[in-house]
Amino acid sequence: MTRTAVALDRADLHASLADPALLSMTFLNEIAGRFPEAVSFAPGRPTEDFFDPSDLHRHLDTYIRHLTADKGYDAAGVRRELFQYGRTKGVVHELIARHLERDEGIVCDPEAVLVTVGAQEALWLVLRALKAGPRDVVLALDPTYVGLTGAARLLDLPVRSVPEGPRGVRPEQVRERIREVRAAGERPRALYLVPDFSNPSGHSLDTGTRRELLEVAEQEDVLLLEDNPYGYFRVADGSRPPTLKALDTGQRVVYLGSLSKTCFPGARVGFAVADQRVTGAGGPALLADELARAKSMLTVNTPPVAQALVGGMLLEHGGSLLEANRRQIDVYRRNLRALLQGLQRRFARMPGIRWIAPEGGFFVVLDVPFPVTDALVEEAAVRHGVLFTPMRHFSDQERAGRQLRLSCSSLDPARIEDGLDRLAALIDERGAAPHA
Repeated sequence: MTRTAVALDRADLHASLADPALLSMTFLNEIAGRFPEAVSFAPGRPTEDFFDPSDLHRHLDTYIRHLTADKGYDAAGVRRELFQYGRTKGVVHELIARHLERDEGIVCDPEAVLVTVGAQEALWLVLRALKAGPRDVVLALDPTYVGLTGAARLLDLPVRSVPEGPRGVRPEQVRERIREVRAAGERPRALYLVPDFSNPSGHSLDTGTRRELLEVAEQEDVLLLEDNPYGYFRVADGSRPPTLKALDTGQRVVYLGSLSKTCFPGARVGFAVADQRVTGAGGPALLADELARAKSMLTVNTPPVAQALVGGMLLEHGGSLLEANRRQIDVYRRNLRALLQGLQRRFARMPGIRWIAPEGGFFVVLDVPFPVTDALVEEAAVRHGVLFTPMRHFSDQERAGRQLRLSCSSLDPARIEDGLDRLAALIDERGAAPHA
């Protein structure tokens, strides 16, 4: 007997599945794969120059030696740690805590570290915990990472924007926005931000601004969700500004860490430092423990083999991801300089084309005198063999409709030059021309 195949009405599914934020993430993930021959400034991927499959075996062996020599595991214990489900909060939490102290000056109890399936899961879990009632909202700088808006919308958690200026965010503007949101009857729980070389804007915050933000967070009783995937990739040598978490003496900051850029994204390992105390029914606990309860029903645990690989990499460099990324840092500096110099040569004299040179990271945002849409991206790929990311995926501001994001992390200088030539041809075709 032939039965009619079921067809589900989209109206009967959760509304977030058709939300533009989720469609944006899908578009950004898939566009490069659709046009493999194009020069792609679209993805913020790490360089593949130093990926070597043989390293995976060495990292794993290093971690196994750590289990036996440092932790006293026997053969059965090693097998159990690598092959079984494992601890929900993770098995490399102590190594991550050691890395944070060495590289970032963040001193934390390893029990406050929750190891997650990428930083995206860490972000989702924190938002899930903070969404306690219908009045709860999260604040985010505008433009902001599309993964934040998408995760929030899956949770029916409204996002209220705080506009970025040419130098990032002003703490007083954050305070004003918090009070506006409260006056509208909503409860702001946290501000999400990327203080170092933000995705997508490339902006960074100076130390004074970071201290002022912590003061605002304390006075207005909100948390700061600090996402830090790019902090090591500064163009100039010298000291780096302290992270918000390193300055945090009142547990106002939940630190979201990604090992995708500093180790490799294939492991899908991230973490949260959630050392806030939770009180009330059920007794005292750390926020990390509460997040782990939710994780146990979402991904159960982060794959121990993936954790072992990044754990081995940490061990091989004395717990320092800064040391592990010396070669990569040089590549990203070279690439960003090549991109900025190439933009200067081609577009400095063109009306309506502007950009702000970031001090590091992967991204440069270009203002252009025409609309930048997904359709234009496809046209650029087909006609000119170049890809970029429309800024409208990161912001609803009118200005974002005429901006594009360029990422240089996974290209070499020759490819950057080729891609900028192709982009210049597109811009010329759209009517922008240099001053005489």
